[in-house]
Amino acid sequence: MDTVFKGEHLLPGQIGQFFIVLSFGAALLSFISYYFATTDDKGKADSSWQRFGRIGFYINSISILGMGTCLFYVIYNHYFEYHYAWAYTSRSLPVYYIVSGFWNGQEGGFLLWSFWQAVLGNILIWRAKSWERPVMTVVAFSQVALATMVLGVEILGQRIGSSPFLLLRNALEAPIFSNPDYLGFIKDGQGMNPSLQNYWMIIHPPTLFLGFASMVVPFAYAIAGLWQKRYKEWIAAAIPYALFACMILGTGVIMGAFWAYESLNFGGFWAWDPVENASIFPWITMVAAVHVLVVYKNTGHSYFTATFLVLISFVLVWYSSFLSRSGILGDTSVHSFTDNGMFWQLVIGVLVFLILSVVLLVARWKELPITKKDEETYSREFWMFVGAIFLGLSCFHLVVVTSVPVWNAMFGTKIAPPSDVVKHYNVIQSSFAFIITLLTGIAQFLKYKKTDVTRFFITTGIYLLFAMLVTALIVYATGISKLNFVFILVMWGSVYSVIANGKILTDAFKGKFKLAGSAVAHIGFGFLLIGALIAAGTSRVISINNTGEGFSPEFAKEQNPRENILVYQNEPVKMGDYMVTYTGDSISSPNHFFKVDYKQIGSDGKVENEFVLKPKALISRGQMSASPDTKHYLFHDMYTHITMFYPAPLADGADANAAEGHDEANDDKNYDAPVSHEVAPGDTIRYRDGYILLKALNKEAKVQNIPLTDSDVAIGAKLEIVSHGKKYEATPVYMIKSGNVFDFARKVEDAGLKLRFSKVIPENKKVEIMVYQQPESKKKFIVMKAIQFPYINFFWAGTIIMVVGFVLSISRRKKELKTV
Repeated sequence: MDTVFKGEHLLPGQIGQFFIVLSFGAALLSFISYYFATTDDKGKADSSWQRFGRIGFYINSISILGMGTCLFYVIYNHYFEYHYAWAYTSRSLPVYYIVSGFWNGQEGGFLLWSFWQAVLGNILIWRAKSWERPVMTVVAFSQVALATMVLGVEILGQRIGSSPFLLLRNALEAPIFSNPDYLGFIKDGQGMNPSLQNYWMIIHPPTLFLGFASMVVPFAYAIAGLWQKRYKEWIAAAIPYALFACMILGTGVIMGAFWAYESLNFGGFWAWDPVENASIFPWITMVAAVHVLVVYKNTGHSYFTATFLVLISFVLVWYSSFLSRSGILGDTSVHSFTDNGMFWQLVIGVLVFLILSVVLLVARWKELPITKKDEETYSREFWMFVGAIFLGLSCFHLVVVTSVPVWNAMFGTKIAPPSDVVKHYNVIQSSFAFIITLLTGIAQFLKYKKTDVTRFFITTGIYLLFAMLVTALIVYATGISKLNFVFILVMWGSVYSVIANGKILTDAFKGKFKLAGSAVAHIGFGFLLIGALIAAGTSRVISINNTGEGFSPEFAKEQNPRENILVYQNEPVKMGDYMVTYTGDSISSPNHFFKVDYKQIGSDGKVENEFVLKPKALISRGQMSASPDTKHYLFHDMYTHITMFYPAPLADGADANAAEGHDEANDDKNYDAPVSHEVAPGDTIRYRDGYILLKALNKEAKVQNIPLTDSDVAIGAKLEIVSHGKKYEATPVYMIKSGNVFDFARKVEDAGLKLRFSKVIPENKKVEIMVYQQPESKKKFIVMKAIQFPYINFFWAGTIIMVVGFVLSISRRKKELKTV
């Protein structure tokens, strides 16, 4: 007889699983129906197969919403009988992190991807017109592939996909699950990884997955064009969607960089992590594809290259997903998922779309509109094509090096990644960046088909020379001359791109507005690179530790002790141009914030600038995750994060002054031997770090949850504590209740004190105050790292400008479609 488990909420999971199976079936119906609508009903205005295709896709879309609703219901209500809720959330998480918990795991990520693809599919049903049938065949097929990733069913002993509604007792093997009341022992979930408990987790993944999903649309148009032998027609229709995919995926990647900069302890915005690299594979190739699509639309050249780049971009989306979700990068990336049994399913996903692309290209090879006439060397299309080739080579290099674990797994080799991975990527990718930035400017001075060569060389030479002078000034002013020569070249190319495209933008304002989109996007890209080069090249650690303190061998494995300083609470420390003081900590669940006061002292000794930063630490799953806080200025940022602290802040909800019921004797061990002082109101007590003033006695004091009768007495000593120039207040209480004497100590954590009102001395009109002080060895401290990033705002501003350029380009291409 089957065991009946107590307290399980099976209905939402059963409904959710029903929606998963329904979404798969509906996507399959839509795919098959659209396929026959494209083949059997070709040329028919009215097609029952097309209607079935639409109905199937609508049901698929509704099913995705249904399963998403069920999953959120499970997570929100903390139904830890479900593995997904238990593995990625906990009761202490705020609602906004519970929302982000939806896509915290692999299954949620696939659901989010499916959702965005469903949204785009519905837009295509509405807007694609004559392209609907073949394009939606491809989109529906992609939905089938994604649905299998969350199917979670066994066929012939082989599990297909991983369901987010998998029960915990079916996911894990443990003796506890033989108990019908096992849920009585599971009080909470594992919680969310500390580094993910950040607002960027709420907005970055949805944007990134929309970018991934958007890649399917130009891919579907390219496949449809080959399939239907409408080789030229799909280009114009696909360009706006390709631009949209570039814009959204690029924005998602930069959001990830901002997350790393603002919220993680990377000490920067890009670390060349393999998963970071994988996210930009499809973006690079689609940017290249957009440029070659425009070349073909204007000149008829480079059809195969344009088609290949569009197709490979979507294949790379799947390959990126394989790298990050298969566990293959487990030893080389901190961001990758562990393998949850879908390794080969992900491999098949990559191969299916790769084989589909190759087969169609080979089958149609002889019919492809390939021009035999070479492009003019001094034509825009030739150099746009060259730029696309270099983008492709840049991506190829990233793919090859990032995929070293894949090559090792495939061929049984033991290839080691570069010894200095960051330097390797920086130098080689900068070489590509230099050429690409030059071409973004040079191509703007060229015309399609043919250009006046003399005029071109004169104009280009003048702008290159001017850019060289500006670059020299930047190098001198920012001090980046110590950088590798390749980086200086990239700076020159980026400045040239901004200046050259700035000239084109001024022409656009004079009436050639159709040029504005590309000019603005290129200007944004140039500013982005300028900001990245200056910030990364001239950033400097200002928390220099000259004491020789190494903190611990474990610390030295993760951090450079030379770049971290020790700051005791309320004791100012000189750090570069600043005087920094750790003034205390506070808790705003789930984060522990450390208050660090910065004072910039002028040559006259006066404070010229003062601000407070609150870097935070989060203790979860037994580990600490530190997130920096940053002071933003127009021309630089001050970046600070905690690398160690002592002691740990109080647990959430704890009260430092809740003395009732605690173990006094055990707590006293945390302090030096107490010193008693007999004082009257107005008297001062001196101690190591300051003084304590007895301001008054409160004869009507109360202690929480202790009722007093008329015969009871409770007196509070109102104390003002001054420590290192800061004032605190505390009121320890002396009580006589039912003939027994009690006292209730009060702690002043920030001053390292515990104070007891231990005796009343009526004959002297005085009271006894016992002062407990933490020893020097147990004083609260933090170890912190501070970095100054000059001109980082060029990086963020460049991103915004680039997005604006994409928006202008999309608008232009949509207008062109309406005139066709």
